[in-house]
Amino acid sequence: MVPSAPSTNSSALIPGPAAASVPPVVPGRRFSLAGREPYVLALVLFVAYAAVSVGRYLRMGTRSYDLGIYEQAVRAYAHLQAPIVELKGPGYNVLGDHFSPVTMLLAPFYRVFPTPVTLLVVQAALFALSAVPVTRAATRMLGQARGLALGVAYGLSWGLQNAVDFDFHEICFAVPLIAFSLEALLRRRWRATLLWGLPLVLVKEDQGLTLAAIAVVVALRARREGSSRVVPYAVAVASFGAVATLLTFTLVIPAFNTAGASDYLTKVGGSGPLDGLDVKIRTVLWLLIPTSGLLALRSPVLIAVLPTLGWRFVSSDDNYWGTAWHYSAVLMPIITLALVDALPAARHSSRPWLRSYAIHLPTAVLAASLALTTALPLGTLTKADAYRVPADVRAVEKLLGTIPDGATVESNIGPISRLTSRCRVFWIGRAKGLAPDYIVFNNRSRWVKDVPGYARQLHPRDTYTLRGVIQGYVLLQRTSPDRS
Repeated sequence: MVPSAPSTNSSALIPGPAAASVPPVVPGRRFSLAGREPYVLALVLFVAYAAVSVGRYLRMGTRSYDLGIYEQAVRAYAHLQAPIVELKGPGYNVLGDHFSPVTMLLAPFYRVFPTPVTLLVVQAALFALSAVPVTRAATRMLGQARGLALGVAYGLSWGLQNAVDFDFHEICFAVPLIAFSLEALLRRRWRATLLWGLPLVLVKEDQGLTLAAIAVVVALRARREGSSRVVPYAVAVASFGAVATLLTFTLVIPAFNTAGASDYLTKVGGSGPLDGLDVKIRTVLWLLIPTSGLLALRSPVLIAVLPTLGWRFVSSDDNYWGTAWHYSAVLMPIITLALVDALPAARHSSRPWLRSYAIHLPTAVLAASLALTTALPLGTLTKADAYRVPADVRAVEKLLGTIPDGATVESNIGPISRLTSRCRVFWIGRAKGLAPDYIVFNNRSRWVKDVPGYARQLHPRDTYTLRGVIQGYVLLQRTSPDRS
């Protein structure tokens, strides 16, 4: 018997259909926001800040002559000249007012775009930039959701919004420097903390004390963390900041000031401890409650607010005591990052109420900032009028356009920011014997009853003729020879 051959499954011998070739998995190229939230937030804030400040300028809603002052200074820097600001008086060097050489950095931009809008846009960019280190620090220490909540709350903080809404000021450079410095502090990068803070002495004369306070916090933290070798450097930087402030007030500013003294130093100490106490208490509460729910008090980072708050409260000028204007902008990154610093320990507290409070506080702070924004400058962006230039503004601009480039002009708030880029502009009544070619001022409130008589009062040896009155703006031209 012949053994049978082993059975073979014929289907196994038939080749199956070729498997579809599967391309190797390549990482997707789709854009993702993961990790980019701080930068996207900064971009959104920049657009919002610029819309508020530039929109106010376009509607001739400028609230002071500060924009004109800084434009005159930057315009001089852009042409490699001394920063003479004739809005403060003929031949007045602005370094004798505030020591802010950092504004030289604006000169290249202004040379290309010679308009006050350049200053406002750069300021918006610097304020928005400060949200990057604040949000990065918050997300790193608290997680993405809570960190982003605090980043948004910081960007909407009332101190920043008021600064954006009030012309241009040199403190726009201080805000991101402080934010980057304190971000480095929370990461225990001591050297970076001090290096980011050093340029503050070039921003404004009082900011050397803020640098000193930050350096003191570095010394305290470094010593507690076992980095004792950092302490001498931090003490040296603190000493440098304090000495820089002292020398700037007593030597540098008086050297540029025609009166040989600092106009602002004379205001310090003029206020008694109880003067305006109710206003000062409200300011402290506004600083601590909506921005940090008082929890920032648990962080030594809050020490950095003391120099700015201190000189404001001892000043005899009550404009410094409250929450208006731009004075609180430099405090916003300090308070927010003090909160970020305090939250991790509070979230692990042995007290249940404190743990719960710390967990929910970022959401509460965000909610508070959103609610307050409805009554703050960014809230105006929800109104259609924020994007319109009224017809009466165009009429006033047409009147101002009749003033030729290079003319000498006396002016008040309103016309100033339309003229400083192309004319020699003085504050009305401060020409000091020089008879300007034109006098133009906002008289909507009819603070001048007799316009020709007011011109004679200002310049009794010269004759001025009324050239136009539009929407309360008055323009006069000198028609007699200037014998001054």
